[in-house]
Amino acid sequence: MAARSSASVPANDILRQSALAGLLVFGLAVALVGVRIQDGSAAALAPLHFRFDDVLTAAAAAALGRFGVLLLRAGLHAPVAAGGAAVALAVALAQWFAPAHPLRLALLFDVAMPNWLIVAFAAFLALCAAWRLRHAPVAVMQGADARESVMDHLGAQVQRIARFAGPLILLLAIALPLMPFADRRLIDIAILVVTYIMLGWGLNIVVGLAGLLDLGYVAFYAVGAYSYALLAQNFGLNFWICLPFAGIMAAFAGVLLGFPVLRLRGDYLAIVTLGFGEMIRIILLNWYQFTGGPNGLTGIPRPSFFGLPFTASPPEGTHSFHTFVSLIWPIEFSPNHRVVFLYYVILALAMITNLFTLRIRRLPIGRAWEALREDEIACRSLGINPTNTKLTAFAIGAGFGGFAGAFFATRQGFVSPESFSFIESAVILAIVVLGGMGSQIGVVLAAVLLIGLPEFFRDLHQYRMIAFGAAMVGIMLWRPAGLLAHREPTLRLSTQGGPP
Repeated sequence: MAARSSASVPANDILRQSALAGLLVFGLAVALVGVRIQDGSAAALAPLHFRFDDVLTAAAAAALGRFGVLLLRAGLHAPVAAGGAAVALAVALAQWFAPAHPLRLALLFDVAMPNWLIVAFAAFLALCAAWRLRHAPVAVMQGADARESVMDHLGAQVQRIARFAGPLILLLAIALPLMPFADRRLIDIAILVVTYIMLGWGLNIVVGLAGLLDLGYVAFYAVGAYSYALLAQNFGLNFWICLPFAGIMAAFAGVLLGFPVLRLRGDYLAIVTLGFGEMIRIILLNWYQFTGGPNGLTGIPRPSFFGLPFTASPPEGTHSFHTFVSLIWPIEFSPNHRVVFLYYVILALAMITNLFTLRIRRLPIGRAWEALREDEIACRSLGINPTNTKLTAFAIGAGFGGFAGAFFATRQGFVSPESFSFIESAVILAIVVLGGMGSQIGVVLAAVLLIGLPEFFRDLHQYRMIAFGAAMVGIMLWRPAGLLAHREPTLRLSTQGGPP
């Protein structure tokens, strides 16, 4: 690919595109945030507050940002690195001063969050320009191809390191509740993250290994949750007996869905699975006598530790967890015991999912999934039945979703159809795609980024989801294949004539 230079992009084009970006932002911002109705008395018309100065400032910031991006693409790395670093440093320093300080008043926005976004964007541009200056022979000459090559190499290195670092990460996860800084909030967030990691690993079988775009995975999550809730409430079965039944029911739902529709491909399959997910939610919402309708199911039994409940006052003649342990080591009752136990339960379920996936990838059925994902016509010519092969991936992935659903029901003690909306399917699919389809360690990284970090940044209130959306858009533009999308073949043909 030819090297990009400043001469390849005329200066008037750079100015024109920058002005268009500013004009576009102005047109959008003036309609959305340009006018605000102030609080007024009921007897008088509410006064209007015009914020055209903020609109013009946002348009100017967008034009300058676009200008910097175009200069970076034109190969003017040194000016962009210097300018981006100067802007980031100046805005960050001014933001630290008191609100009445002249430097603070000179900032573009009165609110802190837009200023910090400017700092982040300017620093990102400066780092990109500095990296390209250092790796100019590769980055400039090969552009996006070099970036993909570098990221693919990085993904391969991370996956190679993960084989050795995986046991260490697992040990850290096991020791997390014992750490001195581990409080109830941290363990709750860890449970949530591990639950989504398990869901991501389950969907990764369908999307990452078999190459089937499933937009209704939350339906199997719901089937598992309601299966456990109904069995526990109507038949008095405990969590450990109901858990396999929940997985089997979800897998059966996967077979029911998959058998008639897996002859479809691509977008058509995605639309059908999306419809299936909504059908399950609507059935749960309207089958009032069986599922409780919109009120859901309450009073779902909590899991016990080998028959020992986590209660402060067990019935006469019986033991609870803390009274039984006190026979060996005196401890006081704490509600955190149940939370820590739930953490270990979901950690064990997630690790079973991971080990099962890693093992089955090396079996003939796993290789058939990957081969089908790469070239379905070639698989047909080799005698592989595509429908049955896809059906196994659908059923196994759905089964793990059912296990996660049963855990969700016993952790919450309450399930309702609102917990299984399309947004859940979208988040789980985003974890798989962002991490890199087929990458187990990528799912872990994406789940921490998408589920863990927003929970820690709840103090940002309304800006939290804006930052979430901006990060998703940025990553999809920068790395559409996923953060760790390297695919390592599980089988290679030998070139020496010996066994593979």
